Amino acid sequence: MAKAKHAKTNAIRLLEQQKIQFDVIEYEIGDGQVDGVSVAEKIGQPVARVFKTLVARASAHKLFVFVIPVADELDLKAAAKVVGEKKIDMLPVKDLLSYTGYVRGGCSPVGMKKLYPTVIDETAQQQGSIIVSAGKIGMQMHVQLNDLKNITKAQLAPITTTH
Repeated sequence: MAKAKHAKTNAIRLLEQQKIQFDVIEYEIGDGQVDGVSVAEKIGQPVARVFKTLVARASAHKLFVFVIPVADELDLKAAAKVVGEKKIDMLPVKDLLSYTGYVRGGCSPVGMKKLYPTVIDETAQQQGSIIVSAGKIGMQMHVQLNDLKNITKAQLAPITTTH
């Protein structure tokens, strides 16, 4: 697993260092369709198994990472409650790279510049393993939920508007 030649992102390096099993799934980006639902279709996976990584903030220096199914939306009130904040807002896209080391569409919950408090939507439990960005547009990684939880020190909670 994961021995094929792929670009090494921070996420992939970290999983390899921790000896975590994962598969890299690459997809075509030339058509510009890099939203989560399109990615799920391109890689032939159910949208319920493919998750996106969102970064929100309570203040300038208090960031949180939320991992939710690609077809769902983050419930900001529920997410704020889970992390013990009164209010959170999405981190502006222009700030994403400087805080995480990743760009929009290639933001992985693994291997950010810092380990931010992370919450994975509880629906991931129904999957067992999920697919998240591998840290680069055009590259996803399939990883066991427990491994992802451990490496990101994440908690599971209901944080989407579809609950």
